[in-house]
Amino acid sequence: MATVRHARLFDEADPLHLSGGDTLAPVDVAYATYGELASARDNVVFIAHALTGDAEAVTWWPTMVGPGRPVDTDRFFVVCANLLGGCRGTTGPSSTDPTTGRAWGLDFPLISVADLVTVHRRLLDHLGIEKLYAAIGGSLGGMQVLQWAADAPGQIERTVLVAASARLSAQNIALSNVARQAILRDPDFRGGRYPDHGVVPADGLSVARMLGHVTYVSEPGLEAKFGRSRRGATPGFGIDFEVESYLDHQARSFVDRFDALSYLYLSRLLDYFDPFASAGFAERIRDTRFQVISFDSDWRFATSHSVLIEKELRRAGVDVERHEIASTWGHDSFLLDPPGYHDLVRSFLNDRTGVGS
Repeated sequence: MATVRHARLFDEADPLHLSGGDTLAPVDVAYATYGELASARDNVVFIAHALTGDAEAVTWWPTMVGPGRPVDTDRFFVVCANLLGGCRGTTGPSSTDPTTGRAWGLDFPLISVADLVTVHRRLLDHLGIEKLYAAIGGSLGGMQVLQWAADAPGQIERTVLVAASARLSAQNIALSNVARQAILRDPDFRGGRYPDHGVVPADGLSVARMLGHVTYVSEPGLEAKFGRSRRGATPGFGIDFEVESYLDHQARSFVDRFDALSYLYLSRLLDYFDPFASAGFAERIRDTRFQVISFDSDWRFATSHSVLIEKELRRAGVDVERHEIASTWGHDSFLLDPPGYHDLVRSFLNDRTGVGS
C-alpha cells in the first residue's frame, strides 16, 4: 500500500489559472505512487480516477493496478492523484478559502476537465516527469485522458479510455441534475454553508448516490443479483426488497467518505465537457495512440459514446482502436474483470509497435 503524499502545486505568487477565467490559490494535491521509477523515467503510467475516486488506485481499482495486473506495478511507475475539486486531500469546495478563513462552499469557482488536467500536468512537473508511457482512465478518468492528449500533444505515448464519453446526452445531464437537486434541496445544505453549522446534507447526498449508483449498474445485473428477493420486513414504505437494502448500504457508506459540495462540482463539469465542439481539438492530438473500450450493458455511457470518440479521432488521423466488451455489470464493468477486458488493456500496454517503438 502506497503512502498518500501532499504537494502544494500553486500558491498566491503562482495561482492556478482556470479555464473559466478565475484564478485559484493555494492548490494542494493528494497523490500516491506505486512501483519504481526507471532511471530513464520512461515507465510512468498515470491513472485518472472517476467521479468519486481518490489517489489510492490499488484500493479502488485492484483488478487493474498492482503486481501482475494489466498496469503492472512491478514494471510501471504508477501515479494517481485526487482530483481538483475533490475531498480526499486535494483543494476543493470544502477546503478553506484563505480570504475568509472558512470553507469555500459555493464560492469555489466552477472547474472544467481541462482544469483537472492542468493540475495533473503540474504534478508531473513536481515529480520531475516529462512524459508518460501511458495514461488510463475509466468514465470521468477517460475524459481527463482525452483532454490531456490534446492539451499537451506528445506528452502521452498511449492512452486507454474505458466507459468514457466526450459529450453527455440529455438523459445523462437530466439524471445528474436530479442527483444534484437532491443535495441542493436538503434543508441541511444551508446554501453550501453546512460546514459552518456542523451539519451534513446526508439525506440529499444519500439520494444522489442511490440514483447515481442505479445508473452505474444494469437491469440484467440487478436481476441476477437480487431479483425480487425480500428481507421479510412488514410490507410498507421501509426497506423490504434486497435491492433496496443494497442501495441503502451504498448510500450510507458514501456519505461517510464523500463530500456533497465535491459531488456538485465534479458531476457538473461532466455536463459541460464537449471537447470535439472546439475547432481543431482532435487535430491537436499528435503522436498518441488510443484504445477505447466500452461495455454492451453500460447505459450510462453506452457504446455510442465510444463510437463518437473513435470517429472524431480517426477523422483527425489519430491512431485509435475500439472494442466493445460483453458484460452484465453495466457502467461499473470498468472496475471489474469481464472476460477479455484486461487482456485487451494488457496487450495494448505491452505493444511496442507504432508510436514510441
